[in-house]
Amino acid sequence: MIREKKFMCLDCESVKNGELNRRDFLVGTTAAAAAVCTTGLKAAPQAAAAPTKKYASETAVKALYVSLTEQQRKEMCFDWNHVDPHRGLLRAYVHNNWRITPHRLKSKFYTKNQQRLIHDIFKGLIHPDWYDKFLKQNHDDNQGLPWGTTQGLAIFGTPGGDRFECVITGRHMTLRADGNTTDHAAFGGPIFYGHKIGVEPADHEGNIFWPQGLAANKVCRMLDGKQRKQALIATRPRESAVGFRGKDGELPGIPVTELTADQKEELQKVLQSLLEPFRTEDQSEVRQCLKKQGGLDKCSLVFYTDGDIGDDGVWDNWRLEGPSFVWHFRGTPHIHVWVNVADDPSVPYRPKG
Repeated sequence: MIREKKFMCLDCESVKNGELNRRDFLVGTTAAAAAVCTTGLKAAPQAAAAPTKKYASETAVKALYVSLTEQQRKEMCFDWNHVDPHRGLLRAYVHNNWRITPHRLKSKFYTKNQQRLIHDIFKGLIHPDWYDKFLKQNHDDNQGLPWGTTQGLAIFGTPGGDRFECVITGRHMTLRADGNTTDHAAFGGPIFYGHKIGVEPADHEGNIFWPQGLAANKVCRMLDGKQRKQALIATRPRESAVGFRGKDGELPGIPVTELTADQKEELQKVLQSLLEPFRTEDQSEVRQCLKKQGGLDKCSLVFYTDGDIGDDGVWDNWRLEGPSFVWHFRGTPHIHVWVNVADDPSVPYRPKG
């Protein structure tokens, strides 16, 4: 019988009612500026294109914005480059558990019609096959409360204009709808997703995102001894350290170019597993950004041997990284996933602290 280690997520447990304490403000900044550049992202001419102002979420964002009273706009709408004294460039901030503005989505601050529009924004960002799974995540992570009870929202810029972004946040969630108006960045900037099933066992039974971990571990099992020596690293970095290293940066782990053809084919399945929770337009935008930096062949794959729940050699923590692509999967003690993808690595990263 495998004896499982006990782990605690200090970041999650230190947050009360979705609000950040002083420590969280100081250490919670991740890729705030890393997903924002100075020139526009041009969609590829293929049929698979990035989301635009006319997609479902963006249409709902505009309808919500039009419906807001002057007082509502004062409290949850901001200039495009609004800087928060604690969080920096607010529209690009990301955290594992926070409300971007104080008002909960299911509160008297929003009318019933506005609440429906907000839910339409959220639903439009999720692939239809994953909608019910995200509702399960919300149920589990928020003690069974309805979606919107603990989440917050902010709008930056003017929806329908040249630059705008709607950011929805909550426990284990930061999602964005930007109509492809955010320079260079996929998803409109760094995002976060996660899920907790009580005290999770080594197999993370019931966690909607653990199949992504299983897909990555399948690649690990295919590695030979020399490859495993490259791929396995003893100590995890800070989970939110997802700034870009750039084309000349040294990436941890095994370079994808060191993988065999069948291993690369399996890694493509991992990438698809990472993308499939999100709307197809965002999936396409991520692939476009990755292609521009050289594809998976410019990436590396690393598995961290510390934090192995169950000491079973099924690595709970791993990372797929390229010059301007970071997908950091933290599975200990439950799943946190930090994502930062762009088509240009030149934007400097402001680390936490």
